Amino acid sequence: MNLTFYGAAGEVTGSCYLLEAAGSRVLIECGLIQGSAKDEARNHEPFPFDPASIDAVILSHSHIDHSGRIPYLIKSGYSGPVYSHRASVDLCEIMLRDSGFIQEKDAEWENRKRERKGLDLVEPLYTAKDADAAITSFKPLDYKSAQKILPNIELCLHDAGHILGSSIVELNVTENGINKKLVFSGDLGQSGIPILRDPAIIKSADILLLESTYGDRCHKDQRATYLEIEDVFSEANSKSGIILIPAFAVGRTQEILYLFAKHYEEWGLGRWKIFLDSPLAIRATEVYEKHHRIYDKEAAAFYGKAGFKDLLPNLRYTRTSEESMQLNRIHSGAIIIAGSGMCTGGRIKHHLKHNAWRNHAHVMMVGYQAHGTTGRALVDGASEITLWGETIRVAAQVHTIGGLSAHGDQHDLLAWLEHFESSPQIYLVHGETEALSKFKSKIEDNFTHKVTIAEPGMSVSY
Repeated sequence: MNLTFYGAAGEVTGSCYLLEAAGSRVLIECGLIQGSAKDEARNHEPFPFDPASIDAVILSHSHIDHSGRIPYLIKSGYSGPVYSHRASVDLCEIMLRDSGFIQEKDAEWENRKRERKGLDLVEPLYTAKDADAAITSFKPLDYKSAQKILPNIELCLHDAGHILGSSIVELNVTENGINKKLVFSGDLGQSGIPILRDPAIIKSADILLLESTYGDRCHKDQRATYLEIEDVFSEANSKSGIILIPAFAVGRTQEILYLFAKHYEEWGLGRWKIFLDSPLAIRATEVYEKHHRIYDKEAAAFYGKAGFKDLLPNLRYTRTSEESMQLNRIHSGAIIIAGSGMCTGGRIKHHLKHNAWRNHAHVMMVGYQAHGTTGRALVDGASEITLWGETIRVAAQVHTIGGLSAHGDQHDLLAWLEHFESSPQIYLVHGETEALSKFKSKIEDNFTHKVTIAEPGMSVSY
């Protein structure tokens, strides 16, 4: 058995790991690299392996930093199946198509500049049509349903509690008469977060790939977080302000809507007009409603058969660009939820252009912000941001609501590890340098597990 780390090793995004075992080659994840323009340019580099030689792809969940290069992989020669939970397949259908559309638009934008300079034109990484074709390769699975995907490799998915359909990947491999279990945590959610069940307990593994996004810190208490959100609404309302919420279309948006419905009276939300200004988030919300059977007990009881709009009478979906542009005329009394979550694209950039310089505007940051993104600049207190080459003064109040993270924090990750009855070899992935280093020390202080920080291109054998 040989395992090679090609992405999300020493960094958070671009998840990609190659397992070679029992005569087969399995790719775990195939995600887009996100961050600065320099980081994202790496997505166009050829794969460091022959895509045609891969026998199967396993996807833990639909977030683009895990799934976003799958159409490019298929475009580059891969012709096998992509295994994922059935809710993830439904989400990927809309997310990958949206990603392909963005790739096309980015290429068009770049080519306009290149034409004026007489430079060679560029091709999009893949198109919406490529994404549609890629979805036909997806094979939907259920949780706790072991399936032999190759002659000596069995796959079983477990609920990771991160977003709808997110999975812990368990692979049982038989090679030369010896059985070994490899577990990839995927992205593990916080215990007790809205809508989703807590991450499933895994008790054994020989090899464990463990995400470490928040391995160096703990989130704010959830109750304190809810009080903080209430304070933002109260302050913005007293000053006749507007609230912008950059939110990931999948997961964070639905969590926000759930909390709005549950705390509708307590937070005084009846005084506001609420806009979900993201076609992708709207479609993702509809997928969430379709898969209500995998909600946790509390959310299932709260919603019953109702949808998000049924419980929020002042929620409006703005699907078209014309409807979105009309929101720029509103300067008070509105909450606008729009993508992208890191403010690197989508409609939130337009809303920031029209509101970030306003003293009575509020920007509520509710998710992780990678280095090099506009969202990270806002969280770090930048006095100016640059949008489409224009410098925008930041006068709006920026609120960082850390307790809403879909990722488990250091405490959650350590608590999840406590359930292992064996002592696996751990490889830390999906983390920035400081988080990885601190989390490695924390594990070694509390357990006897061997811990290694995965590095790009590192290959290990068993």
